[in-house]
Amino acid sequence: MSSSRGGSDQPPQRRIMRTQTAGNLGESIFDSEVVPSSLVDIAPILRVANEVEKSNPRVAYLCRFYAFEKAHRLDPTSSGRGVRQFKTALLQRLERENDPTLMGRVKKSDAREMQSFYQHYYKKYIQALHNAADKADRAQLTKAYQTANVLFEVLKAVNQTQAVEVDREILEAHDKVAEKTQIYVPYNILPLDPDSANQAIMRYPEIQAALVALRNTRGLPWPRDYKKKNDEDILDWLQAMFGFQKDNVSNQREHLILLLANVHIRQFPKPDQQPKLDERALNEVMKKLFKNYKKWCKYLDRKSSLWLPTIQQEVQQRKLLYMGLYLLIWGEAANLRFMPECLCYIYHHMAFELYGMLAGNISPMTGENVKPAYGGEEEAFLKKVVTPIYEVIAREAARSRNGVSKHSQWRNYDDLNEYFWSADCFRLGWPMRADADFFYLPIEKLQFERNEERKPAGRDRWVGKVNFVEIRSYWHIFRSFDRMWSFFILCLQAMIIVAWNGDGNPSSIFTPNVFEKVLSVFITAAILKLGQAFLDVILSWKARRSMSFYVKLRYILKVVSAAAWVIILPVTYAYSLESPSALAKTIRGWFGGNAKSPSLFILAVVIYLSPNMLAALLFLFPFIRRFLERSNYRIVMLMMWWSQPRLYVGRGMHESAFSLFKYTMFWVLLIVTKLAFSYYIEIKPLVNPTKDIMKVHIRSYKWHEFFPQARNNIGVVIAIWAPIILVYFMDGQIWYAIFSTLFGGIYGAFRRLGEIRTLGMLRSRFESLPGAFNGCLIPEEKGDPPKRKG
Repeated sequence: MSSSRGGSDQPPQRRIMRTQTAGNLGESIFDSEVVPSSLVDIAPILRVANEVEKSNPRVAYLCRFYAFEKAHRLDPTSSGRGVRQFKTALLQRLERENDPTLMGRVKKSDAREMQSFYQHYYKKYIQALHNAADKADRAQLTKAYQTANVLFEVLKAVNQTQAVEVDREILEAHDKVAEKTQIYVPYNILPLDPDSANQAIMRYPEIQAALVALRNTRGLPWPRDYKKKNDEDILDWLQAMFGFQKDNVSNQREHLILLLANVHIRQFPKPDQQPKLDERALNEVMKKLFKNYKKWCKYLDRKSSLWLPTIQQEVQQRKLLYMGLYLLIWGEAANLRFMPECLCYIYHHMAFELYGMLAGNISPMTGENVKPAYGGEEEAFLKKVVTPIYEVIAREAARSRNGVSKHSQWRNYDDLNEYFWSADCFRLGWPMRADADFFYLPIEKLQFERNEERKPAGRDRWVGKVNFVEIRSYWHIFRSFDRMWSFFILCLQAMIIVAWNGDGNPSSIFTPNVFEKVLSVFITAAILKLGQAFLDVILSWKARRSMSFYVKLRYILKVVSAAAWVIILPVTYAYSLESPSALAKTIRGWFGGNAKSPSLFILAVVIYLSPNMLAALLFLFPFIRRFLERSNYRIVMLMMWWSQPRLYVGRGMHESAFSLFKYTMFWVLLIVTKLAFSYYIEIKPLVNPTKDIMKVHIRSYKWHEFFPQARNNIGVVIAIWAPIILVYFMDGQIWYAIFSTLFGGIYGAFRRLGEIRTLGMLRSRFESLPGAFNGCLIPEEKGDPPKRKG
């Protein structure tokens, strides 16, 4: 402390010099909530200074002076953000308040002033609130103890500077305050200290029932060096065994009690009023907490670690231990919460260790009782489990260079979490091996090659992307909507065939000659399917190192199957034609035989469409597909594997049959309207002009002939049909906008949604439509002054 706390009334002879600053930042900076982040430890001192300033300005000054000295010890060079400005402004205020507060001091020295005020505060607030504890607000009592601790800290510093001993009475009072401070810890909703049993919220039967169940620690093997305390519960035992943080244990204790109490009070018929937790409430909370964990174990074909004892009296305690362990892992996981299956992996092993400790299992390695792999030390879970995985996340995020790096060069939360979607994750071991592939990262120095992506050395051990690697390509326009593009191409082919060969009436498709030619769309479909298979391989090529064998096999079989159908369908189609073309005759000549066999092509088409027919059947009955996707039977998994690789998420997520019916009817109406418009307005009117153009024989050209060897004026035909084809593929978006507007408007009108809530309001909007049209689209005359908008 400075000599300004001397016993005389003279002003201090030595002052702390001010450093350069941009100016006075005002007194609002001394709010305890806005101190620099590096000086957060002085926030309680400034809060106490603001609190006691009205009753004793000199004590408030001493608190701020002590806060300044502590800030200087925390950051002597003022290198932290905003620290220099904060310290300068605080020093200015201290110089400004020193003389006025010194004149108003009652005692002869600052040390006596602090001791007198501390005794006054202890008698007026601490003892008074403690004597009226039944009626006092616990928050006020907790705040009073915290304030008393800060005042004693300042008092001790002042007395040490002025070489004055602290009175024994004050030391005894502080010992009581320190003891109570350990009890009155901060809390969120439930005050669980022994002195708060009379609080209103703690008197609810459901709270008492959950609390009694949680404090049943009978039979738990405590560590030898553990110092027991009053009102211990199973979360204290979990903290002692697994090394969880103290504040995490306090938060999850309230969390678990409130979860159990809320479900307990909702049970019907109502449980007894005695403080006994309802078993139904316990099972319901446990079911919700472990829903994802059990699904994860089933997906990986592993038995869960939730083993219950055969003794009925121990079942409730074991369930609470399992739930408490899960909440403690979740509460301390931080950013690992974005990786839920990673938490399942951690919990799986820690729950198994918990079962081994309670069952008294003997470790085959040490010959002693089983102990947690990461327990026995303070904050062991944070340091040894969370931190290594978080460091991998942080380094991968740094490799992304704020999203500039290519998607294949770094892993995000989803990619790291997908590592735990496979049984290969158990190669990580427990305790986790530091040399496991999961923790391996490529070296930061990358080799640059011209026109090639960065390839880090040692990538063979880097796990990389597991299921999906994003490749920026325009081919995604086709790949993402491949079914839509394929459908439009096949419909265009069929409509051109019908309009070209028949009389233009859509019913002519059923004539033998036209129907025979329309069947060629299946050959086009096979060619498109082959293109999709090759495109899937190309766009997934960068993930080949991390792909499983079965995923690679699926891609290969898709290409082979599509290539086989590209051969089978044209050959069988050539044998089905009544009057084959030259190409069909050539194909027949390759395979021998000239006999017509249309049934062979029909059989090939049925086999080719069998996967699509099965998919349509499952689409109509979503409950069947939901069951098949969640099934673990080998034959079912093989069947579903062919349509889509098996993933942990997204399985069984389907709408109800009625929702699918509405969805289907919307798109059926839209597509029928779009195809009818395209056929009658775009395609059919061009057929006869195209035929006439192809019959015209032109010998001399006025313009340059772009297609000198082309026949039937194919260049003119392409020039006429190109914009029509472009409109055909793009007007689906226009029709979707029209239908969605109509259906959405009608739906919103009947549901009273949006700005236009009734059909009458909708009709009234049409009266203002001409004026809006004129104002926005018709240009103003030059002589008219411009109108202001708004």
